[in-house]
Amino acid sequence: MDLDTEFSQGVVKKALECVEVAKKTGKLKKGANEATKAIERGTAKLILIAKNTNPQEIIMHIPVLCTEKDIPCVVVATKEELGSSAGLVVPTSAVAIIQEGDAKNLIKELASSLKK
Repeated sequence: MDLDTEFSQGVVKKALECVEVAKKTGKLKKGANEATKAIERGTAKLILIAKNTNPQEIIMHIPVLCTEKDIPCVVVATKEELGSSAGLVVPTSAVAIIQEGDAKNLIKELASSLKK
């Protein structure tokens, strides 16, 4: 998987919904560095990265790490969209869900649809 992978609107919408639910009932890590640490530690349950991140070198390693660690990774269109779903007032290039909370089943559904 790479940054040019096109996800259907349904997949992106469900991934953003997972972030919004986990923000309220679970735990998130925000930003490329925090997301990378969560992947490396094996605590990440779902990763979202923003396609319009500039420079792209900031997030290019994340899909590779996710593939290695078998963590679902979804590319969304904008940092603004990702930031607002994570409850931030600023854009963010990456978000990791490290405790699913009530989003556990949503993440499970999303992960199985990504493997098809």
